[in-house]
Amino acid sequence: MQLSKNFTLEELTRTHSNLPNIPTLADIERLQALVNNLLQPLRDLYGKAICVNSGYRSKAVNKEQGGTSRPLSQHCKGEAADIEVMDNGLIFRLIRTHLPFDQLIWEAGNNYQPAWVHVSYSTKGNRKQVLRMKVVEGKKTYEII
Repeated sequence: MQLSKNFTLEELTRTHSNLPNIPTLADIERLQALVNNLLQPLRDLYGKAICVNSGYRSKAVNKEQGGTSRPLSQHCKGEAADIEVMDNGLIFRLIRTHLPFDQLIWEAGNNYQPAWVHVSYSTKGNRKQVLRMKVVEGKKTYEII
């Protein structure tokens, strides 16, 4: 199912797990909002393909991948995607400067490039929360930036 010019439902529900990963109709509506308001406009701004590493996740898939359960991950609601390109720092800045988002996370990496970018969009209002994830002594920590 084509969600926009450059994004499909299949790529936003792809997983490396053997667990079921089937969104509800409400989840698909939220994925559509994520694509229409954030991912497709980002693709248009960036001008190149964007790799979606993780979009929608069922609760079981989210647990297997180490995602948060409290509060329920935005991935489980169809509101989030983990993305990457050749220049993750650039897409992070493009999102932060030009696009509506609920949460934007610089995931791991270094001071110049995140390893990937987590971004979410909520139809119920966006917090514009910007965070940086670091791994400290084997544990993920998040700081507001």
